[in-house]
Amino acid sequence: MVGQERSILPDLAGAEFGLRSTTVVLTFLVAFGLTKAVTNLVAGRLSDRYGRKPVLVAGWLVAIPVPLLIIAAPDWSWVVVANVLLGVNQGLAWSTTVIMKVDLVGPARRGLALGLNEAAGYVAVAGSALVTGLLAESAGLRPVPFLFGLAVAGLGLGMSMLFVRETRGHVALETAAADAEGGPGTAPSATPGWWAIARRTSFGDRRLFAASQAGLVNNLNDGMAWGLLPIHFASGGLTIGQIAILAAIYPAVWGVLQVVTGGLSDRAGRKPFIVVGMLLQAVAIGAIALGDGFAVWAIAAAVLGVGTAFVYPTLIAVVADVAAPAWRASAIGVYRFWRDLGFAVGAVVSGIVADRAGIPVAIWLVAAVTAGSGIVVALALRETRPAGSVSSRWR
Repeated sequence: MVGQERSILPDLAGAEFGLRSTTVVLTFLVAFGLTKAVTNLVAGRLSDRYGRKPVLVAGWLVAIPVPLLIIAAPDWSWVVVANVLLGVNQGLAWSTTVIMKVDLVGPARRGLALGLNEAAGYVAVAGSALVTGLLAESAGLRPVPFLFGLAVAGLGLGMSMLFVRETRGHVALETAAADAEGGPGTAPSATPGWWAIARRTSFGDRRLFAASQAGLVNNLNDGMAWGLLPIHFASGGLTIGQIAILAAIYPAVWGVLQVVTGGLSDRAGRKPFIVVGMLLQAVAIGAIALGDGFAVWAIAAAVLGVGTAFVYPTLIAVVADVAAPAWRASAIGVYRFWRDLGFAVGAVVSGIVADRAGIPVAIWLVAAVTAGSGIVVALALRETRPAGSVSSRWR
């Protein structure tokens, strides 16, 4: 659902709606990021209260109108509305799959499970970006590429209703085991109020603060990659097909490697992957601003994917390590609120800077912010894996 937009929506804004301001073009991404961020909060709390599967099914129901609105859009406001619904879809459906994976595997293999979940999602983002970009090059920007998205929405809804089983019972078993052993280490099993969870995840706990700010910056640079880089590549003379390939390389590398990095973080610890990953992202984004041509940008996109693969499942694993089972879904929802707020922040900041100072300056700014976030993690995050499972130098 996200991949269908990544390679063609910025071009659609100029080609069919005549938009020239980068800031205006990126309103679709602001709408998506804000809606998804807020929906993450709701999804986590609803999942704790009513169960995971109903939230998942509701998310896929909301997905059905998204491609239809883009196909029928007479002006850009329809695309913005479609991305509001896409944000609700992603906030409900993807948040719930993350929570369910953590429920199923227990504490020992959280990183691996989250790596598998995120790999499935972002390999699909890459494949969808490539397929819809090639369809747009051969059949036009509308409607054919978005019929693919409509098929995906129907498939997601059908599979969720027919094959997915509720996982909240696993949480009850894990909570009972944690109570018997004196808790999971740092967090009590008694469920605090929602505002207490929100405060603790946002800034009350240094580990959760480090994860939340890194998540926000990670999606800030992903928002720039989604909304600004296709315009940057087009200004460099690339075709829609070449832009589609670049739009696919980044999430493809990110998606595949998450299986490896998530599992390794269960043994080597979370902190080294997050610090190195954020710094790799900063280097790759700088290379995109500095470089020119398809080959250079393809290598930079691959390095950006490697850095993101180091970070993405590992940050969620940090939150799952710290939060007790009884309020873990709510904490993940708060973390994902801050993380996905990065889409909106990235769109606003990079759009304004691009309009006033040029796209390369906006890309350099995002690179600097990403490097700064990695330094914050290095200084603020204490390792969250159990003692004895990681090298002492990372604690």
